[in-house]
Amino acid sequence: MSATIGLSEPTSAEILSASGSLAEAIPGFAVRAAQQEMASAIESALASRTSLIAEAGTGTGKTFAYLVPALLSAGRVIISTGTRNLQDQLFHRDLPQVRRALGVSGVMAQLKGRSNYLCWYRLSRTESDGHLSSRQEASELVTLREWGEVSTTGDVSELDEISESSSIWGQVTSTADNCLGQECPDHRNCFLLAARKRAQEADLVVVNHHLLCADLGLKDAGFGELLPEADAIIVDEAHQLPEIASLFFGESVSSRQLQELARDATAESLKTAAENRDVMDLSDQMQRGLYDLRLAFGRQPVRGAWSEMARFEHVERSLQALMKHLGALGDALDIISERSKGLLTCRRRSAELLSALQRLSDQDDQESVRWFETYRRSVVFQRTPLDIAEPFRKRMDEQGGSWVFTSATLTVADKFDHFQQRLGLHDVVGQAWVSPFDFSQQSCLYLPQGLPDPNTSDYIDAVMSVMFDVLQASGGRAFLLFTSHRAVQSAAEWLHGKLTYPLLVQGDSPRTQLLDKFRAAGNAVLLGTSSFWEGVDVRGEALSCVMIDKLPFAVPDDPVLKARMDACRRSGGNPFMDFQLPSAVISLKQGVGRLIRDVEDTGVLVLCDPRLRSKSYGRIFLRSLPPMPVTHDISDVEAFFDAQPVSD
Repeated sequence: MSATIGLSEPTSAEILSASGSLAEAIPGFAVRAAQQEMASAIESALASRTSLIAEAGTGTGKTFAYLVPALLSAGRVIISTGTRNLQDQLFHRDLPQVRRALGVSGVMAQLKGRSNYLCWYRLSRTESDGHLSSRQEASELVTLREWGEVSTTGDVSELDEISESSSIWGQVTSTADNCLGQECPDHRNCFLLAARKRAQEADLVVVNHHLLCADLGLKDAGFGELLPEADAIIVDEAHQLPEIASLFFGESVSSRQLQELARDATAESLKTAAENRDVMDLSDQMQRGLYDLRLAFGRQPVRGAWSEMARFEHVERSLQALMKHLGALGDALDIISERSKGLLTCRRRSAELLSALQRLSDQDDQESVRWFETYRRSVVFQRTPLDIAEPFRKRMDEQGGSWVFTSATLTVADKFDHFQQRLGLHDVVGQAWVSPFDFSQQSCLYLPQGLPDPNTSDYIDAVMSVMFDVLQASGGRAFLLFTSHRAVQSAAEWLHGKLTYPLLVQGDSPRTQLLDKFRAAGNAVLLGTSSFWEGVDVRGEALSCVMIDKLPFAVPDDPVLKARMDACRRSGGNPFMDFQLPSAVISLKQGVGRLIRDVEDTGVLVLCDPRLRSKSYGRIFLRSLPPMPVTHDISDVEAFFDAQPVSD
């Protein structure tokens, strides 16, 4: 990557020092020894084309620690983040800031999955079809057209006026299934192709884990690469990678895919073969078949192994009827498919989806677990590999170059074994840098005594009684994190009418709105589950207490977890110690990481689960946490908050 900095210029560690260019260019830049050491380790890995696992405790400044050596490296670099929000933050805020400070030239690009870009063909077809479900959709369509005409990227994240949950997005963006490719009439103006071209020409590309894993999965199937060849790949929030990669090395079919096929087949047929009613009639039959299939599972959302479908009345019959409709639709499309590229694409999609459903019903594969999950209006069938270590490592070796995996939560009791095992990284060196924050002075860990077993019916009431006492001491200003949505609702009901502080509950508003309200209030209490355990950064007094109801063990009857545990047991391992426990430790560390986000932050962590003291494995959880002073007495918590100055 070209830069004004020559080979004889300062190292990454020196650039991050008190006399370095970042301290000169960025107001309030704090020098951190751990950040400098981490940057040096990454710089060495990139130069030697070796790989590294780097755990960076909260406050290390890992983003700058990898951006500096990445920008100064001589090769092409891909940086992958955990979510699209983090991707946007990295590309639009952190990367330009460091780049300006270093005086680095070269081309930078951001690339997302195709569903993040407006598709001109699908927008035009939706406009001409006129099959919109509401006036709101019609208004949103006008907004999309006006925005698309002035947008330079077509990235839908630019458009705040339309909710992320709007049904319009599926009608104006493309998927790998329905993209017409080079035969699309709007091929030359395609936003996605323009983004891919920029990425192919860039020295540094920012992606997210879903796109990275999609590319790795496509390579396995022998298709072309989505991402450019790179000399180095840096994976931030790497603790998320094993689960995301498992999905992409597997296979899935959703009722949404089938609904989109039926809708597209009807639209394409009306354009070029309106006299032939077969496709439209069969599309309608398939739509009704999808509705019947979802109803066959019952109204409540459910998740289970494929073998469990037998307990749902009519499921097998409904599934076979759906597959029959899908096959008939494919036959009807075959007759008229030569009339347009759109019809030919629908014909291909119908055949691929039918084959995928047939493969998903194959029970002979011992290397994968087949499972399903229903939502309010849809159902998804999945095949997930039990172990992705071998295929992931194979792709990694094929890619070559240097790989850097970094996160605040990669170790369990100071060991990288769990993360290395899941991705086949046994020969990759792991290094850890502890948080520079002084947890002994900035925080306190409260382990309340006398709570019942978490499996008892009165547990949530007992936990809320403890939490209420702490909230009185903290003056609100707290996250209450739970391991289930049911617990969140129970807690909200328990607190209703008891609090004098604003109460914010996950599900009442989008996450970003809840966080904005929380920061603005200054003394609010927020109740949340998994989506608030990580990726949330609230600094200052507004968040002075984090309370967690129980240790975040995955639900034992989850079909994927159960299958992995069975496989572990068959191979002579201990499913609890080898899989369940390490995963729970990493999840807990993420939740704990919400508390202290800045050098001046203070706060109390409340872990309610009595198993931390009553079970031998509790010591592993406690050893994995920052070195906080521990108390079992609520009076110590009250004294801690009394000692902290609170701004007016």
